[in-house]
Amino acid sequence: MYKVIGTAKSRAARVMWMLEELGLPYDHDAASPRTDPVLAHNPVGKIPVLLVDGEAITDSAAIMQFLADRHGALTYPAGSIERLRQDSLLHFLLDEFDAILWTAARHSFILPEERRVPQVKDSLKWEFERSQKTLVARMGKGPFLLGETMTVPDILLAHCLIWAQGAKFPITKPVLEEYLARMRARPAYQRAMAR
Repeated sequence: MYKVIGTAKSRAARVMWMLEELGLPYDHDAASPRTDPVLAHNPVGKIPVLLVDGEAITDSAAIMQFLADRHGALTYPAGSIERLRQDSLLHFLLDEFDAILWTAARHSFILPEERRVPQVKDSLKWEFERSQKTLVARMGKGPFLLGETMTVPDILLAHCLIWAQGAKFPITKPVLEEYLARMRARPAYQRAMAR
């Protein structure tokens, strides 16, 4: 049994969605960042935390890839060219989507007010739009990022696009809007968000 610690309106949603896609049972503690249930497992206080066999795993991308590898689904085999493409895309999304949105969030409500630089958001929105163009050129021809097979980067991207909408970062490419609609329609996504 797995236990996910973190609110569903955070990166913990990625882990919950992953577990739903894999059809695995899990408990959910909707603890907020820097609260006692989180700090007990992650001294930085960030969420999500996944408890596995008494071990705490942090960082949503690492958790998702661990689950995919452990259960042999939503991933390509380690050492394959397909896995290389998958990992390359995952790191691109972390650098060019997740990091941009995280920086915007930090300068909106996370950093102490005297440390925030709200003007940075215009630059971040420009970067986000540029990254969408690059991503579209890298996408496969199938319904998923790498073609016919759904993989870990699909959950990461869909979550980032949902986050972008909430943060008022425009999705400028129709193909990404269509992709997001397909991903949000997935039953596993619906189950994760209903928890």
